[in-house]
Parts: sequence; structure tokens; C-alpha cells
Amino acid sequence: MDKQYDVIVVGTGVAGLYAALSFPEDVSVLLLSKRELQLSNSSLAQGGVACVLDTVHDNYKLHISDTLIAGKYKNTLAAVEKLVKEGPADVMHLAQLGVDFDLNPDGSMCKTLEAGHSRHRIVHHKDSTGKAMVDGLLEAVLKLPNVDVLDEALLYSIHKTLNGFYLSVLKDGEPRYFGCSYCIFATGGIGRVYQYTTNSAIATGDGIALAHMLGAKVRNLSRVQFHPTAFAADSDRERFLISEAVRGEGAVLLNCDGRRFAFDYDKRGELAPRDVVSNAIIRESVKTNSEKFYLDITHKPADFVRERFPMIYERCLEEGIDITRDRIPVFPCQHYLMGGIDVDLNSRTSIDGLYAAGECAHTGVHGANRLASNSLLEALVFSRTAAEDITRLLRKYGRRPLGLEPAHRPITGKKLPQGFRSQIRAILQDTYFVLPKPEKYEESYRAVEDILTRLFSESYEISADFVEAKSAAVVASIILDEVREGNA
Repeated sequence: MDKQYDVIVVGTGVAGLYAALSFPEDVSVLLLSKRELQLSNSSLAQGGVACVLDTVHDNYKLHISDTLIAGKYKNTLAAVEKLVKEGPADVMHLAQLGVDFDLNPDGSMCKTLEAGHSRHRIVHHKDSTGKAMVDGLLEAVLKLPNVDVLDEALLYSIHKTLNGFYLSVLKDGEPRYFGCSYCIFATGGIGRVYQYTTNSAIATGDGIALAHMLGAKVRNLSRVQFHPTAFAADSDRERFLISEAVRGEGAVLLNCDGRRFAFDYDKRGELAPRDVVSNAIIRESVKTNSEKFYLDITHKPADFVRERFPMIYERCLEEGIDITRDRIPVFPCQHYLMGGIDVDLNSRTSIDGLYAAGECAHTGVHGANRLASNSLLEALVFSRTAAEDITRLLRKYGRRPLGLEPAHRPITGKKLPQGFRSQIRAILQDTYFVLPKPEKYEESYRAVEDILTRLFSESYEISADFVEAKSAAVVASIILDEVREGNA
């Protein structure tokens, strides 16, 4: 074993970074990043963080109500209450750390409106809020004397002992072994299990798959959110997001004929929750026999658009679209996961000593559909909660001996054949998209199970390709099993 820590945090998005930051300096922490430190879904988050900071025009009850409505009342109420009531203090903590939220002339935070919200409560940094938060948190974490950071480090195995865990990590092509009393998974989402996604390249569900194989309860993995307005590129697998906030600032959705159609499907129009708008686009697509859809914000002053959405403006320019003059081509694609590793209000999983936070965790906050900009807030609240709970346990029990280190499997083996992940992506994209195809559930499930059998029965070389293929297969299998059993 290379080294033993009190805590190992896996993932360097907002949840992983804020967890590491929330431990006192006498708690030793290892922070693992699968790739470079800044690569995460958190860094791609555009719109902002939803929180009640203005109690004159807003209140907790309204934020809770909006969250429940968007989640179709399948949320865990206690988790929603915790999120809404504790979240504002965490957002203010980030501001104190130097995260550059946009400010009004009086020094208060600017607040915008997004779909599903009844009040302007989303604080933001232009249209790249997630990056601003990750950059600010990372700067603070790298100064901590009690936190070691290891990037380009792929977790490929976790072993539970009586008093902790042994983790096997691939670093520079070589295995490294670490021990810890407690472990926090903040490993992000599953977007790369789909053919088209707004997620970064690392979002292959590794933490969820590892937790499942360890025996942790995984819940509601079939609750996948499809964002209605991803940029409709011709070929890119990773499609950049046209933020909810663009519609919040007045952009309208148009079909192939240039007609505004969202109100045909819901009285809230473009500002209905994401699942409703995505569903409307797909139904309109069937009606018009076209996948050509557009967001139009050209009626707003050009200076306002460029100032409010500089990143989206520049990114669209790269695609030949000037959003101050041109309509933006959009279409739904995979965006977020509401299910995941099941946790309680302390962020504890069903495995003693294992915690989960961020997109990989199922807190119950989102219910059947995530309300816009609740995800970064959830990452803050429940990662801090995990750190606080672990700190209490360390104070009570101290660092206990881990027990016998397991025999480690050699990383050498057969080369992984190409095509497993492509097959999985094609299966989910076809079978379980915005309008699912129940008639294909059983056939698709059997196809994924066949891939899983091959991955687990052969002694393949441990590599990033192998780990991610196995993760994708496990995730797809769970999703398809849930829906074919009627548990979606």
C-alpha cells in the first residue's frame, strides 16, 4: 500500500472539491481526479446556482414547491428541505472564498430566472458559473496542507474491509494502492453511456458501477434528464449546452417552420420544466417530420446578449452562428442523472463508511426531474454534509486499523476489443431517449447483459477503456432492468 488516509475523495467537480475543503486540517485527505483537475461536468455548468438569498421577494417554501413540482412530487421532502434551507450559507461561503458571482450595483448578487422557478433566484457568473465555482474551489483546496491531490488517476477497484477501504488506482500506466477509513464518491454522471450528451468525456458512471459491484444500493438510475436545448451539431458526441438561462432571459423556441410552438404543449411554454420542453420538441418533431428546431434571442439588444452569455456567444460563433442575429439550432440530448448511489440525509450509502455526493448520488432531491440549477446546490450541501458526518465519526472512533490488504489483480491481460461502448451508446440512444420504446426494453437488456458477461468473463488488461466500458455496461444494465421491470 502506498499510503493510508483518513478519507479518500474520488472526483474533482464541485462535490469532490467542496468535500475536501470541508474537513478540518487534522483530517488527512486524498483527492483523486480521473483526468485533469478541471475536467468535470461541474465545469460545464452554465446557468448558475438556485438559492433563496432574497427573503423579501422569495422564500424557502416557494423554492421547495418549485422543486417538488418539477420532480413530479417523487422527491424526498426532507432532502429538499435540507437543500433549500442549508444551501444559501454554502453559496455565501463560496462568495467569501472569492468565487466571482455577478453583482448588482448595490453589491448584491444578480439573480436570473430559469424554467420551473417562480422567482428570480439563480445566482451566476456570466454563463460559466460551474467553471467559476470549480476554479475558485480548486484554488482553495490546493492550498490545504492536509489534502494530497492526485490527477490523471483512474480508480479501478475498491475493496471493503471491516474498518475502511483499499482503493486500486491506475496512475501513469502503473497500479497504485491506497487505504482509507472513509471514502466519498463524487464521480459525476453517466452521459457517455448515450450517443449524444452535454457531459464531459469522463462521465461514464464509474463510481456508480463500482459502488454497485461493492453491494451499495443504487436507486432510480433510469431517471435520466434530457436537456431540451443542446446545440444541434452535425456529428459531435459531446454537444455544448445552450443554457436554460437563455430562455429565462427571453429566448423563444421555434420549429422548422419558424413557428413558436411550446405553448401548444404546456401553458408555461419555453419555461416549463426540462422534461416537458424536451417532450414537446420530440412530439413536434414527429408532427412536422423534422428535427430542425431553433432558439431565438435576436429580439434582445446585441450588447446585452454578448454581455450576459459571452461563452455561449463565442462557442456558437465557432459554429458559424451569431446568436445576436441568427437563430440557434437546438435539439434534446442526455444531460443529467437524477438517480444514483442511494444516500441518506448524511450522504451515507448502504455500505458502512462509503459516502456519495453530487451527480453520482441519489439524495432524493430531484425526484423524477431536476429543477434547473439545483444540481450545483445539491453538490455543495451534501458534500459538506458528508465531510461533517465523517469528521464526527473520526472524532468519536479515531483512525482504526484497516485489516488485511487484499491480493491485487495484475493489470496485464488481453487487449479489449473495440466496439463495446459504441454498442451500449447506440442501444440506450435508441431504446431509452425522451420518448422511450418499451417494446425494445427486453431485447436491449439482453444485448447489454451479453456485453457484461464478456467483459467480466475475460481477463482483459486494466486500462481506461476497459474500466469505462465495464462502467457503461453496468450502468446501462441497471437502467434497462429498472424500466423493463416497471420501476422507472
